[in-house]
Amino acid sequence: MWRLIVCVFLPFAAGYYLSYLFRTINTLIAGRLASDLGLGAADIGLLTSIYFLVVMAAQIPIGMLLDRFGPRRVQSVLLAVAAAGAALFALSTGFLSLLFARAMVGLGCAAALMSGLKIIVLWFPRERMALINGYMIMLGSLGAVTATAPAEVLLDWIGWRGLFGVLGAASALAAILIYLVVPERTTGPQSSRTPATLKTVYSDARFWRMAPLSATCIGSAWALQFLWAAPWLSDVERLDRTRVVNELFVMAVALSLGALVLGVLANWVRRRAKKSEALFGLLAALLIVAELVLILHPPWPSLLPWCVVSMAGSATALTYAIIADYFPAELVARANGGLNVLQFGWAFVVQYGTGLILEQWPLEAGHYPLPAYQTAFGVNVLLQLAALVWFAVVPWLERRKRKAGAWVTRQPAGGWNSVEVVIPPAELAILEADDHAEW
Repeated sequence: MWRLIVCVFLPFAAGYYLSYLFRTINTLIAGRLASDLGLGAADIGLLTSIYFLVVMAAQIPIGMLLDRFGPRRVQSVLLAVAAAGAALFALSTGFLSLLFARAMVGLGCAAALMSGLKIIVLWFPRERMALINGYMIMLGSLGAVTATAPAEVLLDWIGWRGLFGVLGAASALAAILIYLVVPERTTGPQSSRTPATLKTVYSDARFWRMAPLSATCIGSAWALQFLWAAPWLSDVERLDRTRVVNELFVMAVALSLGALVLGVLANWVRRRAKKSEALFGLLAALLIVAELVLILHPPWPSLLPWCVVSMAGSATALTYAIIADYFPAELVARANGGLNVLQFGWAFVVQYGTGLILEQWPLEAGHYPLPAYQTAFGVNVLLQLAALVWFAVVPWLERRKRKAGAWVTRQPAGGWNSVEVVIPPAELAILEADDHAEW
């Protein structure tokens, strides 16, 4: 087992760690980029969110590549692209070159999590998947921790250009490590009668019950923590640079610990034959409450609700395990890719959209006013509430449909000329576990 962890799990965790660092680092360097290159809030929002847009666009093709060629080859090639993007970012002198470099980094990191999840599916027992997913996300989210106080030290020493040079070298090293150390393994012949196509994923009613809530909550948590938390703390709380970095550090630790806690809780729930969907719904409700506290802005420190927002970003430990239960191993990467399209896409919308909304208000002594943030966050919360209602109502509608179908079949034979009960395809597609699978 230890050899499996060292040679399989940790190299992919290192790649995910770097992707989290790239995803989060703009929160720390946004002010320096704005002052060095004269960028506005919308420019910073687009520069940061282009990462999510590229990752979103790449999810479906990368999912197919992972299922076809395996995570080892795909991830090593893409991390080399991230290394080149980081080097270009370090050398850029204008907004367009920064944007292109950031897009390259996004493409290079697009498979970081999916390849890690795929390697877990290939090498580890399915009943331990939620727990191991939690470990993967916890170790990866340490990149968000690194992108706070530790990165601030490097920024003061070598500047943001030197920092991206270091990140490029680390990405190249991780690509080489994954290619040379990780053994090759495939899913083997298709074990399920379900065709391994995207149509299978997107026609599954269970997927569409969870996907809107996962996108609006997890995508929003990423968008807020990885870009708008720092400006909010500066503009609304009026914290100085040191206190902002310290609070970002605490939030990043909450993200990392949240992944571990959620993985352990999901494992505990599964061992008791309970559904992880209920745990995910509870976490989404807590996120909405935390955002409402930020919007109302009561007269006490905002660190606790921001930590809840951060923890919600680690809920992928739950959602990816739930998706793995819905689909067979040969389809898991594409299914996770389909979910990631929505999550990363929503993160792009929230990051860029928040910047556009903020710019509708004039600056007050160099800060955006509280009503600007209340408006931007409020629109987001309304959509999350709608997704939560949908998540809760769908099972109730399905139960009513089943009861109605049972009532029809119990009618006396003389009362009906013919009865045809139509069962939705999604209910016929429930997959049984393969008891002969070899892990």
